[in-house]
Amino acid sequence: MSQRTEKSEPYRAPSPAAIERRAQPPKPDEFFEYYGRYVAQVAPGDIVATLASQIVETVDFLREIPAERTTRGYAPGKWTVRDVVLHIADAERIFMYRALRIARGDATPLASFDENAYTPMAGANARSMDALLTELLAVREATLELLAGLPTEAWDRRGTASDKTVSVRALAWITAGHEVHHREVVRERYL
Repeated sequence: MSQRTEKSEPYRAPSPAAIERRAQPPKPDEFFEYYGRYVAQVAPGDIVATLASQIVETVDFLREIPAERTTRGYAPGKWTVRDVVLHIADAERIFMYRALRIARGDATPLASFDENAYTPMAGANARSMDALLTELLAVREATLELLAGLPTEAWDRRGTASDKTVSVRALAWITAGHEVHHREVVRERYL
C-alpha cells in the first residue's frame, strides 16, 4: 500500500521492542470508557500491521456497494454510506493528530469534535465513492507512516483529549476499532 518512491528513505523494520510495544492492547486506564467498544473490536497483534490489512478489507467491501445505495441513509435522518466513509477519514485524521501531539510530548489539552456537525458540512454526497475511497486510503497511508515511525517510548505517552486521558497506543487501537465498527454498521444496516 505504501507510496514510497525511489528517493524515499528505505523502509527500516521496527525493532522487536517497538513491535512488542505496539502489539500490546491499551489498558482501560489509557482511554475513556466510551472507546472501549472500539478497542474491543481489534484482535491482538501489531496494530500497525492490523491497520494496514484491515483498510484493504474495508475498501474492498465498500467498492462492492452499488452506487445508488451509497447516497441514502438506512433510515430518515441517518448518514449515507458516503457520509460514513468520509466520517471514518475525518475521525482518523483527528485521532492521529492527537497521537502526533501526544507522541511528541505536547501536553496541551486537545479539544473534542462533533462528528454530527462535520457531516453536513463535508459534502460527501457530492463526491464519487472512488474519490472518497482514494481519500480514505491516503489518510490511512499517512497514519501508517506516522505510527511506523514512532519511537518505542512514544507508544506509552499520555495526553488529554476531550477532557479525558488517552495514550498514543490507545489512539491507534481506537482508530482501528472505529473503522471496524462503521464497516459493520454499513454491512448490517445499509445492505
